[in-house]
Amino acid sequence: MRKSLMNVNKMLVVCLMAALLVVFTGCSSNNQPEQATQEQTEQTEQTEQTEQATEQSETEENGSFVLATTTSTQDSGLLDVLVPMFEEKYGYMVKTIAVGTGKALEMGETGEADVLLVHAPDSEKPLVESGVAINYQLVMHNDFVVVGPSDDPAGIKGSATAAEAYKKVADSEALFVSRGDDSGTHKKELGIWKTAGIEPSGQWYQETGQGMGSTLTVASEKNGYSLTDRATYLALKDELALEILVEGEENLLNIYHVMQVNPDKFEKINGEAGQAFVEFMISPEAQQTIGEFGVEEFGEPLFFPDAE
Repeated sequence: MRKSLMNVNKMLVVCLMAALLVVFTGCSSNNQPEQATQEQTEQTEQTEQTEQATEQSETEENGSFVLATTTSTQDSGLLDVLVPMFEEKYGYMVKTIAVGTGKALEMGETGEADVLLVHAPDSEKPLVESGVAINYQLVMHNDFVVVGPSDDPAGIKGSATAAEAYKKVADSEALFVSRGDDSGTHKKELGIWKTAGIEPSGQWYQETGQGMGSTLTVASEKNGYSLTDRATYLALKDELALEILVEGEENLLNIYHVMQVNPDKFEKINGEAGQAFVEFMISPEAQQTIGEFGVEEFGEPLFFPDAE
């Protein structure tokens, strides 16, 4: 009897061990796909990190440079398209500083920028003539327009020239919002006031000291007039209570040039990167992109390519 019980116990132990073995085997087989998936994920992540590190290493090896440019190229969104194209093709990292043209030219003159993309030809020439700026190239153009509230309190719509419109604004003391930042747009505006024979001052004339986008926002909120490049206006049009009231005058042409700062003048200038960017901006690829920019969204280009 005792032997029978012992045999039964042995059989139970064997059965129990067999059952545990089946369960363990099943769990192992179920975990294998999970482990394989996890290993694949980790491998993919490692590959992506390696690729990113390689790209970063290449960029660091080629170096970075400072592009000082007018706010219109930034506010319009054009640089958001062109800069990634350049970085991918040449491997340099672009540090864009969007300021007024006056400040951008000043940065070039003191060696704080490697490349300038600006739109005030009369102010650009001294920098080129002094040898501080080299490789001076025509890139593109658009135009300036006078914008204001739809009810047009100064009655400037239909004016033959911007100077005539400005005189109406001054006579009626309707609000005019100026950038007041020595930018290319501000320089153009001051030139128009001079042509009109008016030195603007008083409560009706307000300066923001800010970029084009911010200035247009202030003019819209305060029901005022302003001068703007067409590209920035079109890019922000849906957010503004402003209309184009004066346009088409030859004097309102807005011309952009690109140039590199002379590396012989400043030790810290990245001459190779600057030259590469200038060449890129006048290349057929970039010029085609400039000519197509804005067409799909606005039905017209925001800039017109000019490089031959």
